[in-house]
Amino acid sequence: MRRIELRTNVFALVVLAAVALAMAPSFAQPWPQRSLRIIVPLAPGSSLDIAGRVFAERLAMRWGRAVVVENRPGAEGLTGTTAFAHMRDDHSLLLSGAAPISVYPFTHEKLAYDPARDVLPISIVVESFGTIAVPISLPVKSLPDFASFARPHPRQLNWTTGGAVFSILMAGFVKAAGLDMTQVPYRDQNLALQDLAEGRTQIFATGMAAILPLVQAGRIRVLAVTNKTRAPLWPSVPTVTESGFPDIAFEGLLGVFASRGTPADRREYIASEIRAVAAEPDVMDRLGSTGQIVRTSTPAEFNDAIEEQRSKISALVQLIGKPPQ
Repeated sequence: MRRIELRTNVFALVVLAAVALAMAPSFAQPWPQRSLRIIVPLAPGSSLDIAGRVFAERLAMRWGRAVVVENRPGAEGLTGTTAFAHMRDDHSLLLSGAAPISVYPFTHEKLAYDPARDVLPISIVVESFGTIAVPISLPVKSLPDFASFARPHPRQLNWTTGGAVFSILMAGFVKAAGLDMTQVPYRDQNLALQDLAEGRTQIFATGMAAILPLVQAGRIRVLAVTNKTRAPLWPSVPTVTESGFPDIAFEGLLGVFASRGTPADRREYIASEIRAVAAEPDVMDRLGSTGQIVRTSTPAEFNDAIEEQRSKISALVQLIGKPPQ
């Protein structure tokens, strides 16, 4: 009888073990099981690309697997995001701004991916800074100064931006300040920067990295940053909220995303690994020198931040009407 009882108990333990394995979190299986790639939807040398390579290097060391950055630029990140969404590869990640989820549904009639299901937030990685700048020759030193300067000159001044997000923010500023200005679109941001420096364009909104060389050369002046906090590189430059225009405050959140179907526990695991990398002092120093600040989150916190962006853009679109081109 004892032999039969022992066999019964062993059989029960085997069954329980099999059930436990079947119900275990998906990443309980070793992950990553092979090399990974991080899709960066901007060109090499961009702030996003720099952040991607720093984190790829450190994650490869932690995981013992190759982590390769693959640049897929085009259409302000839309090309790479769409390609990633269609991969459905559990060993590919996307490092992108939040705009493909929070902004592009308002600026594009149809997207080739579902922002709510195909691109899942894992963690914020860095915060980049948006800027509003003018040529050094323009006699203004703040956004209120610019508004006072522009009002007596209807349809005589031009504005432009470095992307869809900034176009909405600038259109919101023009509307809120009661200005009558002309938007001048550019295909090449370098030409826009040249015209700004020469005074042919009077105000320009774009990311910090794009204008940093011209600021350092003393050719343009930054009136405000669009983020909630001041940029560490320019502590004397106020935020748009401090300048009296809180409705156009917008944080440049760059983060890691997973594809549709990625289990929640794996996203939490990857987020925890990103936090570990971000805590390394030299990582903060390397990215800080490019005008970015290291900032991480849980998947839920990243999702909440994206929803906040979406609400902000929705309110601005209602204020200005059809989003500018």
